[in-house]
Parts: sequence; structure tokens; C-alpha cells
Amino acid sequence: MGQILVVVETDDGLTGYGVGGGGLAGIHIIRTVLRDLLVGQDPERIGDLSQQMHAATLPFGRMGVAIMALSGVDLALWDLRGKRSNKLIVELLGGEPGRTLPTYVTVGLGDDGVEDAVAAGHQAFKLFVAGDASSNRVAAAIERVKEAREIVGPEAPLMIDAWMKWDVETSLAVAEKMGEYDVGWLEDPLAPDDWAGYETLREKCPLPISGGEHDFTVKVFADLIERGIYQVLQPDVCWCGGLTALIEIYELAARAGVRVCPHRGSEVWSLHAIAALDTEPLAESGRPWMTWVAGQPPISNGRITLPEHGAGFGLNLDESRLEDLWGSRLG
Repeated sequence: MGQILVVVETDDGLTGYGVGGGGLAGIHIIRTVLRDLLVGQDPERIGDLSQQMHAATLPFGRMGVAIMALSGVDLALWDLRGKRSNKLIVELLGGEPGRTLPTYVTVGLGDDGVEDAVAAGHQAFKLFVAGDASSNRVAAAIERVKEAREIVGPEAPLMIDAWMKWDVETSLAVAEKMGEYDVGWLEDPLAPDDWAGYETLREKCPLPISGGEHDFTVKVFADLIERGIYQVLQPDVCWCGGLTALIEIYELAARAGVRVCPHRGSEVWSLHAIAALDTEPLAESGRPWMTWVAGQPPISNGRITLPEHGAGFGLNLDESRLEDLWGSRLG
């Protein structure tokens, strides 16, 4: 169910790039439903086209793979809009090119650990502590946080991510021990549809609860905000409905006084929106395996800087790398 590249071409020779999700299933949805819907349309009507794509996928979509596929198309349309106006996306959203933003790095998903992240110059950290709900896992999570805090020092922001593996009891047991370690938030402790459980955590948990990367569409995020499910919203622009959806989520969250911190926000797909719309910007590290994206700004000493010049998302593709990865599946 990997990430997919969406390419939209216009009659006047422009090409827009976007990234969605859903792997080959997402590609099938684009080729058999969304492509025919878009051919011959005015690509500047992104809002209308987004609504039409939602309507076309309504019988089998509303969340998951269909919205992931739609997200890639929406991002490609925004890239086209920037190229047509010869402006970066951050400019289209009212922000300034060249802005430098703070970042945080997620550690614990692969071989690299907290020590490696510190050595690489990162200044803020999120620790992956997923595990089952047994008591020994509670103790293990607490020990990992303790060790991480000792490594990063007393001042560095430190958050934890349980990746939907816990229950309410486990979440509260871990959170109650986090006061001495100054943990910024507890991310995705429960399954994303366990709203009753999250409402209990909202009332009892001493840590802010973050989540939303596994949620889809503006409507769902509006419901999440209304019910106070998360104190920090983390939509993924490549999955939740694209940039059109992310802009609306920012607007809803601003009116409700809820923080937004997009999932994998240091990738260009979210980075421009964070720079233009976020009053408390913090961009999460991205996917290092997406080596076929050329022009992605690097993170240096915990900071990332948007390009000063360019158009759209300001990127290009390494086609030779794409061929190596996808081969005959390109097209």
C-alpha cells in the first residue's frame, strides 16, 4: 500500500506532480475513475474538481485508499497552479519563500536510534514506543522514554508515538509516569475509530493527545475537532484529501484553537502550508526512502528552509531512480 506518484499534464505543456497513497489499488482508482473525470476540465478549478472527485468515489471511498489516491491528484493540481502562476505554493497561500522552520525527527522505526538523531544535529524528537498493552510493555515504554530524555538532554522537545497499539488503561499508566520526563504529547495511543476511548483520555490523561494521520476528509476532521478527540491534529496531506483538505483543516482548527502539526510535515507536500498557515510551526521528518523526489529541502541542525525561488512545490523527479524502483509499472 505504498506511496504513489501522480502526474497531471495540460494541453499547454505544464506538468504537475503529487504524491498519494494506496499503492497499486490507488493507481487503479485514478486510472479507472478520477482520470476520466478530469480530462478536459480546467485545472484551475481545484475546489470544484476536489468535490467532484469526492462524489465520484463516494460509493466505495470516504476514507482509506480512495482518499489517499484523490490526495495525490489534488496535490498535482496545486503544483500545476503554482507553475502556471510562476509562484511557489507557499506564496499562493500567503506565505514567504525562503522561510526557515523548526523540525522534529521520529526515531525508533528503523535501525537509527536517538543517539544517531542527536549526532545528526536534530533538536527535537519523537520516540516510537508502540507495543502491546501488557504491563511489561508499559515498563518498557517508560524505560525507553527515560533513556531518550537522558540522551537528548532536559531542554529538547520530546514526544512519544504508540501507533494505535495501546488501550485506555495502558495509555494512562504510561502517561502518569511522563511528568518527570517532560513529554510534549502522546500520539495515536488507541485505534483511530475509538472515539469513546479518546474522550476518556481527554478527561483523564495528563499529556496532550495527538493524532489524525489515519483520518480522512475535512468532514471527519471537523467531527474530531467538535468532539475534542485530539489536542494536536496531525493530518497527512498525501492521505487526508490533499492540500485542499489541509487548508480547510487549518481553518477549522484555528477557529477552535486546536494545534495542527501535519504528519511528515517536512516533506514539500505539507511544508509550504506549514510555512504559510501555521502559527506554531513544527515539521516532522519525512520518508528517507523517497529518493526519487529531487528538490526536497534537507533538514540541517533541526531546521528546514523553503526554497526562495521556483514554482509549485519546487521539485523535480529523478526519473532514473523511478525506473529502478518501479520499472514496467510506470506509465
